[in-house]
Amino acid sequence: MGKPRRSVQFPHRGSNHQNGRRASISESDNASEPGSPASSTRAAMNGKLETSKEEDENPPEQSEYDKKKANFITRAIWTFVMIGGFFTALFSGHLYLIAIITGIQIVSFKEVIAIANVPSKAKNLRFTRSLNWYFLGTTMYFLYGESVIYYFKHIVLVDRVLLPFATHHRFISFMLYVIGFVFFVGSLQKGHYRFQFTQFAWTHMALYLIVVQAHFVMNNLFEGLIWFFLPASLVIINDIFAYVCGMAFGRTQLIKLSPKKTVEGFVGAWACTIILGFGITNVLMRYKYFICPVNDLGANIFTGLHCTPNPVFVPQAYHLPSMLYDLPLPGSLSIPPTLNIAPMQFHILVFATFASLIAPFGGFFASGLKRTFKVKDFGESIPGHGGITDRMDCQFIMGFFTFVYYQSFIAVYKASVGDVIQTAVQGLEPDEIVEVVRGLSKYLVNQGMVGDQMLECVTDVMGKRR
Repeated sequence: MGKPRRSVQFPHRGSNHQNGRRASISESDNASEPGSPASSTRAAMNGKLETSKEEDENPPEQSEYDKKKANFITRAIWTFVMIGGFFTALFSGHLYLIAIITGIQIVSFKEVIAIANVPSKAKNLRFTRSLNWYFLGTTMYFLYGESVIYYFKHIVLVDRVLLPFATHHRFISFMLYVIGFVFFVGSLQKGHYRFQFTQFAWTHMALYLIVVQAHFVMNNLFEGLIWFFLPASLVIINDIFAYVCGMAFGRTQLIKLSPKKTVEGFVGAWACTIILGFGITNVLMRYKYFICPVNDLGANIFTGLHCTPNPVFVPQAYHLPSMLYDLPLPGSLSIPPTLNIAPMQFHILVFATFASLIAPFGGFFASGLKRTFKVKDFGESIPGHGGITDRMDCQFIMGFFTFVYYQSFIAVYKASVGDVIQTAVQGLEPDEIVEVVRGLSKYLVNQGMVGDQMLECVTDVMGKRR
């Protein structure tokens, strides 16, 4: 008899899997013995695949040095972009600077409003965001209207369409605000009173600190480019030299809100700002494009402006005390008894001092505000620099001070064509205005500035209208 045959089983399709599919590689791996070489090789391959997949999904993080380098490059590029854009607008004319100031107002307001924490339940409240933008629009309408009427009244008050808006501008602005106020009260919802009133107060604070102060910066622009460019330059110079002096010999901390600010940098920047302020002022005073008030919004650096300079830019003789120029000096040195100095050189001491000692506290205030809401920057409007508000925190208060100081100590008040037209339009009857026109025409004829034909023409036209 032969040897009994062992029961040999062949792998049929239905032997291991009832659903009729072939065994997968993973299943065969699981079926392998744990200690076999095949299983060890497959496990190593699977481990490499998983490791490479994780590396693809999670790329290696940049080192601290690489991050600082990339941020420095981005910051430097955008610094040159901002400087180039600013000087391009400065030389292109007032309209471009007005557009920049308007954009800064809007973006800064948006950034300050956005840093306030909004509870999740309050995000969908009616009119919450809409009212913020409505109050911004109303405030800008009022402030811009005041500036246009004041500086361009000789245009606005003689236009048939603009005259009603000019004469009733403040009433219209007030009614617009009242409409927003009524909508706010009507939108109050139970359970959200604290949030809504907080937003109302926060919005008005942002309007005052940003929009109102930026409005005075624009008024400085209308009074002459020097009153816009010089204060902004002083703040930038002070900021740069505060950093340089602080890095060079800073030891004593100035204020806890900004740990990197030092007393030595603070004082050193003050001295540097005064010195460079004198130099910049001497250059700007030579060009009427910078010292003349705006009378043509289309003017630029090539067309220039024409005016009688403010006396503050005209050098005056100052006599020194005799005890100074009588002092014995070595060699041929001597002190002249008289110095010719423009009064603006004395005013620059005040501007530089304010830019160095007071304006930085606008930045400290902004730092405290950011610490309150636990944010690093107000936004990301400028890559590498943060938000617009981070760069303008000192400029707003500096512009406000410049306007107040200029109006108090430098501005020359005299009757202008716009003032005369405003007085006639708002204070006289039509028949009285006709008499004024006839009287002015007669005066011009008597002075030989116009011919007799003009007086006859005016008399004929006015007589027919009567």
